[in-house]
Amino acid sequence: MVTVYGIKNCDTCRKALKWLESEGIEHEFHDFRKDGLDQNTVANWLNEIGIETLLNKRGTSWRQLSKTDKNKAESGNATSLLTESPTLIKRPVFDLGNARMVGFSADVQEKIKADA
Repeated sequence: MVTVYGIKNCDTCRKALKWLESEGIEHEFHDFRKDGLDQNTVANWLNEIGIETLLNKRGTSWRQLSKTDKNKAESGNATSLLTESPTLIKRPVFDLGNARMVGFSADVQEKIKADA
């Protein structure tokens, strides 16, 4: 089963969920805002995926951060910041059980299909 982490009103997350449904891939959705995130999950993602891939610097949430918080995130101490402000995480995050992927590119889709 694929777990999709994201935000309900995110267009990319909605596209991903529709795609999973159309492909018949069993999945569940974990809403960052509604269901929250724990620090262990975020720390594991950071270790596996890396801050450069996981941190969304293009969104409003990033632009509204203080310089102190931006420096904290970029210096590798981002676990608590991303846990408290999950909208800073690029979406969607796919947990395939044996691997995690971020975004909804054609490469990610192929890997999900191959794993399903």
